[in-house]
Formats: sequence, structure tokens, C-alpha cells
Amino acid sequence: MQQGSANLNVMTKAARKAGRSLLKDFGEVENLQTGLKAPRDFVTKAAASADEIIREDLSHARPNYGWKAASGESEGTDPTRHWVITPLDGTANFLHGMPHWAVSIALQHKGDIVSAVTYDPLRDELFWAEKGTGAWLDGRTRLRVAGRISLIDCLFATNVPAANEKYLPAAIKDLAQLMPVTAGVRQSGVPSLDMCHVAAGRLDGFWQRGLNLWDLATGTLVLREAGGFVEPLRPGQTLLTHGHVVAASSAIFDRFAGTLRTAD
Repeated sequence: MQQGSANLNVMTKAARKAGRSLLKDFGEVENLQTGLKAPRDFVTKAAASADEIIREDLSHARPNYGWKAASGESEGTDPTRHWVITPLDGTANFLHGMPHWAVSIALQHKGDIVSAVTYDPLRDELFWAEKGTGAWLDGRTRLRVAGRISLIDCLFATNVPAANEKYLPAAIKDLAQLMPVTAGVRQSGVPSLDMCHVAAGRLDGFWQRGLNLWDLATGTLVLREAGGFVEPLRPGQTLLTHGHVVAASSAIFDRFAGTLRTAD
């Protein structure tokens, strides 16, 4: 069984603890009234509770590290290290009772993501990676990207923006380019899991625009350590700054990325 570093062990424990809290809350979602306000407020509180659990655990273990998350950023006494967290990736799924969401925690050192954990509580699957040591599922199975070489045999994932969102027209163009030449496109709404599923060979590629650092941090490292390629969708941009990503197995990356860049 592959063992991770001390930092990774801290991250894993925090992700599992937050996942248990979210599982309890997820069981209550279906029992809420059908109005809009109550479920949204409940999910907001569930995510905030998971965020608090993660912060408490990580701060206790590494009080000198800083933070980067949707809930805010802060510098620690060690300016070179930051935790990058998403306590609930897939909020819309959680809100609607869809059983597909995750907890993500990464460690950034001098701008590079060096450790990453994405935990799927519903399936009890823990994807993790550390720079230079490979990517793993629960420490027992080493992750490898798929070897499929024909786009028509490949399955991809993205998140189509909601009505009136900025990148909806571009996403529609992407789909028009890809759908005729692939085995299909799936929309899960959980970028961290999509990229981990590419790393595990369940999917062949993933792309999306407008993601934040905390959306990309874990999946980027896991996928690269599994032998995949991850680049900015538009050449010349910086991935973790601009947030437009294209990722795939090494066998089909150039053709997949080229198709999307033609549509962009």
C-alpha cells in the first residue's frame, strides 16, 4: 500500500472528516420543503460546516500555513505554503439531491501544487497525488490514464454553464465541434472528480472555462501524476490564473485540445 507524506495524511483525515459531516447533511436534503430558500440555506450551512472542519484540522496540524478558498484567502507565517480547499465541489448537485459531489484539499508550495486529495464520500473513494510520486486511489491502486487512441471511442466531460452565464455560447460551440467525433460528453458538475476520473481512465478528457484555483488544484496534480496532460485552453495563458483548462490522456490530448481550440 502506497504511503503519503505527513502533510498528505493530515489532508486525508480532514477530507474524510468533512465528508462524514456532508454525508449526514446530504441525507436531509430530500426531506426539506420544496421551496427554494430553505434548501439553499441548508446547503450553504452544510458547506460552511465542512469548511470549518477542514480549517480546524489543518490549522491545528500546520498553524503557519496560509489559505486559499472561495470563502477567503489569508497568509500564514510561512508565506511559501497555502492550503487550497473546496469543502463542497458540486454544490448544485448536493442542492438537488444528486449523489455526485466531493471534498478537495491541495497544498501549494511556492506557487506549485505539490499535494492533492479529492474525496468522494458517497463512493468512499479517495484520489490523491504528491508531486513526483504518482497518483493513487485509496493508496492501493496506482492511477493511469486510458490508452484509447481514437476520439470516436473516447468519453469526455465538461460543465455546461447555466442560462445567461458568460461562457455558455463558447460551450455550445465546443459541443458542436466535439459531439460528432467522440463517444459522448458527460456533465457531472464536479471538476475535481472529472479530472480524477480522467486520471483513473474512466474518462478520456475534460475541459472547462472560468474555473478558480481551488476548482483546479487537486485534479490538475492527480491527472498529471497519472500520465495525463493539463494545459490552458488558450495557449499563452496561465492555467491557475485564467482558469480555462483542457486536460486529457497523453494519447489523444493534441487532437482533443486542437478540436476545442478550433472552436474557441
